[in-house]
Amino acid sequence: MPVGGSPDRHTLRSAMPQLPDLPVRPALGDVTDALQRRGGAVLVAPPGTGKTTLVPLALAGLDGGDPRPGKVLVAEPRRVAARAAASRMSSLLGTPVGGAVGYAVRGDAKSSPDTRVEVVTSGLLLRRLASDPELAGVHTVVLDECHERHLDADLLFTLLLDARDGLRPDLRLLATSATLDAARPAELLADAGGPAPILTVEARTYGVETHHLAPARGERIEATVIRAVRAARAHGSVLAFLPGVAEINRVASALRDDPGLDADVLTLHGRLPAAEQDAALREGPRPRVVLATSIAESSLTVPGVRAVVDAGLARTPHTDHRRGMSGLVTRRVSQAVADQRAGRAGREAPGHVYRCWGEGETLVRAPEPEIRTADLTRLALDLAAWGTPTGEGLRWWDAPPPGPLAAGRDVLTALGALDTQGAVTGRGTRMAGIGLHPRLARALLDGSAEVGARAAAEIVAVLDDDTLAGSESDLGTALARLRSGDARGTGRWRGEIGRLRSAVRGDRDRPARGSRTDDAALVTALAHPERLSRRRANEPGVYLMAGGTAVEVPAGPLRDHEWLAVAVADRRPGQIHGQVRLAAVADQELAEHAGAALLSESVEVEWSGGDVRARRVRRLGALVLGERRVTDPAPDAVRAALLEGIRTEGTGLLHWTAGSRSLRSRLDFLHRTLGDPWPAVDEESLRAGAADPAGWLAGPLATARRRSDLARVEAGAALRSLVAAHAGGLAGRIDELAPERLEVPTGSKIALDYSGDAPALPVRVQEVFGWTASPAVAGGRVPVVLHLLSPAGRPAAVTADLESFWRGAYPQVRAELRGRYPKHAWPEDPLTAAPTRRTTRRRD
Repeated sequence: MPVGGSPDRHTLRSAMPQLPDLPVRPALGDVTDALQRRGGAVLVAPPGTGKTTLVPLALAGLDGGDPRPGKVLVAEPRRVAARAAASRMSSLLGTPVGGAVGYAVRGDAKSSPDTRVEVVTSGLLLRRLASDPELAGVHTVVLDECHERHLDADLLFTLLLDARDGLRPDLRLLATSATLDAARPAELLADAGGPAPILTVEARTYGVETHHLAPARGERIEATVIRAVRAARAHGSVLAFLPGVAEINRVASALRDDPGLDADVLTLHGRLPAAEQDAALREGPRPRVVLATSIAESSLTVPGVRAVVDAGLARTPHTDHRRGMSGLVTRRVSQAVADQRAGRAGREAPGHVYRCWGEGETLVRAPEPEIRTADLTRLALDLAAWGTPTGEGLRWWDAPPPGPLAAGRDVLTALGALDTQGAVTGRGTRMAGIGLHPRLARALLDGSAEVGARAAAEIVAVLDDDTLAGSESDLGTALARLRSGDARGTGRWRGEIGRLRSAVRGDRDRPARGSRTDDAALVTALAHPERLSRRRANEPGVYLMAGGTAVEVPAGPLRDHEWLAVAVADRRPGQIHGQVRLAAVADQELAEHAGAALLSESVEVEWSGGDVRARRVRRLGALVLGERRVTDPAPDAVRAALLEGIRTEGTGLLHWTAGSRSLRSRLDFLHRTLGDPWPAVDEESLRAGAADPAGWLAGPLATARRRSDLARVEAGAALRSLVAAHAGGLAGRIDELAPERLEVPTGSKIALDYSGDAPALPVRVQEVFGWTASPAVAGGRVPVVLHLLSPAGRPAAVTADLESFWRGAYPQVRAELRGRYPKHAWPEDPLTAAPTRRTTRRRD
């Protein structure tokens, strides 16, 4: 399809400066040609080769070639990278940003009708693609830094492929990366001629010497980085990578107080004002220490760096679906990321990298794609808006996991963004266009109706960027500081408020309802009703969220309140509870209003406190708001509760006599010895069998209502019913095959012990005189082990071969015991002696 007008070629060429001789420059013709011939290509080029700046200029014809009608879009994963790339390209052309080269990021854009290269964030381009799937006026899209595998970037790649297949077969797509296994994107970009071409550019780099500086025992990573920075300063300016803003601020504070450092300490992360980001990317007259998050790994050039300090950590999105918490988690970086960070030290001269981990530690090869670990609610909304709610039929680098994607659709349905068929609603379309997570978009839309558009925008801006709250854990206090202008980031906050208010323009902007604190809690709860929390009794500082997760609130005034609306909570490995980082004070009335969808009332019958408990409960999710006792619960529910009691506390809840315990031992012996059809009667099997509607406890459970009823159930009778059900006619042979007692030569009937590996018969030696053959059970299959006892009942010998005992061990036993027990018979020939229960002499 046609893609618009064309600037005057003579004007462009006459203004064209000489572009720098970067490594990618000789390959520009090959890149342009590959896209012209195949419509798609993959370019692998390390940082500093010019792929982010020279390639888009060449594709637009701004390098002195023939300009094409239309525009080149460059998708960057981060706002700071988009702004920096546009600034660098404009400086190369000698034109202002917004002229031939412009940019657009959330809340900020500079472009004009003359713009031929526009750098945008992946998220913003997704919004643009949703409203204009044909991308009118665009002839090429460059997907920069694909290897980072951010969620927005992966989805953008997929939807661009779908748009090209169905609407824009002439749209050219170039995937670029610093470190990438290029085969997969080349397959995705394939056409009738096979996989897309892969072009590789090598960087002109210098050697980098590696030093390892592992944390000392108990040392925080910030302290290790500080030690490494001080060592690295001997080589010149330093670029240090830390996992997040909090660590950056702590390290910056310590280094700025170090008089021996002799360097300017600058910070670089995505939440900084543009001026501070630009300052970190400019080389100054003095040595510098630039403390950065992972945004400095690629896309950005930090000039003058001679040494890199790598904390070896990064924050990545992760969702704990079981606990209902999502956010950023700190993880060890991959080997690919570590190598890329180290390469920053060898861009301009030989360099050094100080790695803050042990030399022998093994890293994973590549970072895990966000699509496997992140919350997929926003992706689910984008797919629904695209017309493919499940994502089926699309070409994915890695398809979204079905479970998390389905969970995201469930959330969207609850928010009214999807209908019951999974199709996007008008409300959902509006939410998608706001450019926020759907939960925050809901809070903005519904919050505007509750507290006014301005108040809702103020609160949502902080929920979307909780670094604006600084070190405050009380959202109400943080908002007060921002409104007063005392908080860092106030300008950025006010700018975002303006954008958000414009997104709900036309909604009624009325005065806020109630106090400002209430407003903060209400809007927070509209975004995250499952995080409405109530203080637990007898656990100071611990709250239970409506989603069922326990969280701990930091020391301070928030702990004085029974109800909180939690904005930010996370859970670190090894911690029992999640940790609240930002919350607002709420009350039960507000919680019931904002969390109305979570309200329920039902009769709950459960095994609790050692007995059946039946109650009518009113809940807000997992939070109990009120309850009252129920006297006539449904029989099926009672049975389920009793079964839970048996499952958790065991069959000891039944009435076990000595006879029933003996029967269980005998049946266990028969099952172990003879197998089927004799049933298993071990504890695990009996607990499992109790749940069978026709099982061994079916009859007793039909009438039992409480623990005391179970205590009256005769376990022996229940076991015999189990045998009858499984062994049928064999039930009558229990006493034959596993007799409870065995008659010995004196006529005594002595109880057999079946608890060991073999049945045992404890009997005094004198009672088995003349018995030559050892007894057996189980139809003669299993010999009985005789535990021969002294007259005092103490063990004298153990044998399963009585005849051998008489001939071998008995003389020694006789010699040892006849002097101790002289009144008892100790004949020399026990085989011919009469068995006896008595002594040989009696008193007159």
